[in-house]
Amino acid sequence: MGNLRGLSVFIVLTLAVFTSARPKSGQSKCKSGPVDLVFLIDSSRSVRPHEFETMRKFLIDILNTLDIGLDTTRVGVVQYSSQVRSEFSLKTHSKLENMVKAINEIVPLAQGTMTGLAIRYLMNEAFSPGQGDRPKVPNVAVIVTDGRPQDRVAEVAAEARERGIEIYAVGVARADMTSLRAMASPPFEDHVFLVERFDLIYQFGLQFQDKLCGIDLCLESDHGCEHLCESSPGSFTCHCLPGYRLNADGKTCSAIDLCAEGKHDCEQVCVYSGPGIFTCDCNEGYRLNVDEKACSPIDLCAEEKHDCQQVCVYSGPGVFTCNCNKGYRLNGDKKTCTLNLPSFYRQNWSCVQDTIDLCAEEKDDCQQACVYMGPGVFSCDCNEGYRLNGDEKTCSPIDLCAEGKHGCEQVCVYSGPGIFTCDCNEGYRLNGDKKTCSPIDLCAEGKHDCEQICISTPGVFTCDCNKGFKLNRDKRTCTNMDMCNTVKHGCDYQCVNTPGSYHCICPEGQLLQDDGKTCGTCKSANIDLVLLIDGSKSVRPQNFELVKKFVNQVVDSLDVSAHGTRVGLVQYSSRVRTEFPLNMYHTAEDIKAAVMKVDYMEKGTMTGLALKHMLEYSFSEAEGARPASRNIPRIGLVFTDGRSQDDISEYAKKAKEAGITMYAVGVGKAVEDELREIASDPVEKHFYYTTDFSAINTIADNLKLNVCPAESQGEVEVKDPCACENLVEFQQATMNTSMAARLEQLENQLLSRK
Repeated sequence: MGNLRGLSVFIVLTLAVFTSARPKSGQSKCKSGPVDLVFLIDSSRSVRPHEFETMRKFLIDILNTLDIGLDTTRVGVVQYSSQVRSEFSLKTHSKLENMVKAINEIVPLAQGTMTGLAIRYLMNEAFSPGQGDRPKVPNVAVIVTDGRPQDRVAEVAAEARERGIEIYAVGVARADMTSLRAMASPPFEDHVFLVERFDLIYQFGLQFQDKLCGIDLCLESDHGCEHLCESSPGSFTCHCLPGYRLNADGKTCSAIDLCAEGKHDCEQVCVYSGPGIFTCDCNEGYRLNVDEKACSPIDLCAEEKHDCQQVCVYSGPGVFTCNCNKGYRLNGDKKTCTLNLPSFYRQNWSCVQDTIDLCAEEKDDCQQACVYMGPGVFSCDCNEGYRLNGDEKTCSPIDLCAEGKHGCEQVCVYSGPGIFTCDCNEGYRLNGDKKTCSPIDLCAEGKHDCEQICISTPGVFTCDCNKGFKLNRDKRTCTNMDMCNTVKHGCDYQCVNTPGSYHCICPEGQLLQDDGKTCGTCKSANIDLVLLIDGSKSVRPQNFELVKKFVNQVVDSLDVSAHGTRVGLVQYSSRVRTEFPLNMYHTAEDIKAAVMKVDYMEKGTMTGLALKHMLEYSFSEAEGARPASRNIPRIGLVFTDGRSQDDISEYAKKAKEAGITMYAVGVGKAVEDELREIASDPVEKHFYYTTDFSAINTIADNLKLNVCPAESQGEVEVKDPCACENLVEFQQATMNTSMAARLEQLENQLLSRK
């Protein structure tokens, strides 16, 4: 608690110095406990040179207010853009003038804004022992940025906070408040700041000025705390040492007896060892286990910690008594034993001790084995696999199966006295351990004669058929069902059977609609299509090949010709490159071959720049777009895998205002809000997303670019009147403005049929 409070006081100190005036010569500096402070400054290309100079002065002003030294406040500075560079570490400088000199020599990186990468460096490198981070000293990071991160920050910032780094996020001008809150420590009202311009960056610290150098009531007042005093602005709080709790008076402390309060987990005995401390012990006859909490009874007989001559009898935890074998009696010392002979033998011991062996003379009535116990004394025993009966003479065979003394999983088979083998139930087989059983899966082992589907139960199988097939009487083979005659197919024109299914077809001149059943008269469109594909570094070469296949999958379903559909391709990363314009290729084969030859650019993600290029160049007549007066629909399809590094709003809006129907396809880390901003209305029909590149063929299956211009008005209207089973269907009904052209077209069609 003390460290956290000290950290909060330091942060108030740090933020309050963000003021426009530097301390005057001789001005006293606010004192704080030891703190390790690292500044993370954004030097992306959006930070203009004069703005970076303002931030440089801002850092120096802060340093002038700190009590800098290796034993007090240590400071490090890291700048970042698309890469991360440490300007100096926590251990580099111990004097203010050296830090100021180093800050004045910083050269901005002027690239992207990889804030997440910078926070990870902060966590793994800047606050590491090798860079001067001290144990048990608060870690504080102040992040200054002017833009939206180009990578993910929420997860890595959360991990940094979990490691004890307190993060302040200072946003300027174009900074995104959502991103600032994702970086900063809670509460956000104390850790997130946003100002309009760099020259206002100092203002947000003014609210803390009165809290900076206030009186430390713990040092300068009679606080009355018995143990510890903790200062806060204008107040103080008393705390107790570990093992004590604060009394109701808020000042004195009482020792905590966890044993007396029952706040322990000892199984038997709790021993008070000091304030807030206890150890566990056990009752007599028990010993403490390795966990130092539970107790186990002590069996002195089993541990052979006894002095019995013959037999030790367990009488309870830590207790035993001695006994003797049969034919012997316990002596008065309760430990040793003496042979118990008849008085005649005791009187004539010297005469008979070598002559009387009842077992050897077969003068016993044991069923199986006689055990010599001494002159004239014997006991009976049994062979292996048998046990002695209650008469202590006869023996009975031991049935381990009946007694449940076996390790068989399913079936125990009695194999003789004291012997058994394991077996399995029907449909199971014995495993190599000769005890457990596994079900026999005849389907998986191919031991069946089902034509289509095998359904397994242990040792047994049944057959079934795929959808659209029925099982024959032999219960093995399947027959294709006539789906067109057995189901309500609902086909508008004709139903065609396929193995296990069916599909509908339409008469010549008509196309199957989205419902897969009805037919319509909308004809294949003549359109100008430009595809913008993301060639940024995050796509990776193997995935870029999948993108090219996706493009060709679209091309496969188009009626490509000079007078039909025209296709252009643009690749973009940090720059934009036209791979081929609309008027370069006039067959699908030529377009597909050109697509496969496209080289991967592998740089940034400037989607806004690509949209600008498409609007100003790709749909120009110079690059093959047909005049707007001909009412040929213009379609733009953007394919991307990540967040744009520039603004897309302006040209996404201008493209749609220019009559271009926009489709947005996103993969992986693509940002849904950006895709929706690119897509035309209704967004749900013009926006597609999948988590990985391997599934983009599914998007191609579901993608439908349906454009039919309103013939009478000469306007492009986005609707969904026609759909077919092709991967991508471009549909358009075109009407020539000249009646003479119509008559000429009709005449040519009639001549071609003759």
